[in-house]
Amino acid sequence: VQLVESGGGLVQPGGSLRLSCAASGFTFSHYYMSWVRQAPGKGLEWVSDINSGGGTTYYPDSVKGRFTISRDNAKNTVYLQMNSVKPEDTALYYCARRAGNSRQDDYDYWGQGTQVTVSS
Repeated sequence: VQLVESGGGLVQPGGSLRLSCAASGFTFSHYYMSWVRQAPGKGLEWVSDINSGGGTTYYPDSVKGRFTISRDNAKNTVYLQMNSVKPEDTALYYCARRAGNSRQDDYDYWGQGTQVTVSS
């Protein structure tokens, strides 16, 4: 199993960024996928979930209405569109696979992370 994130970088407050996570080594369309972030000096924070088919998504209040998770099962890729970013969105963003087809499943594989820095 391999998860490879890309798309991070420096963005100004109010700007947009799209993260991608390319998956390989498993049947991508069978699994819930997530984005999780870690800000400097802080713990892990769940950012979003998407079900295996892509029709159901979940967000915490901190990003709801600003971030959108999506997936392309034909390309084995999950995305995170980040709009109206804030300095507090600065973090290392990880793509993670849930162990099954449920939000209740723990994460079993993680990518290496992609850094997002929001600053003027």
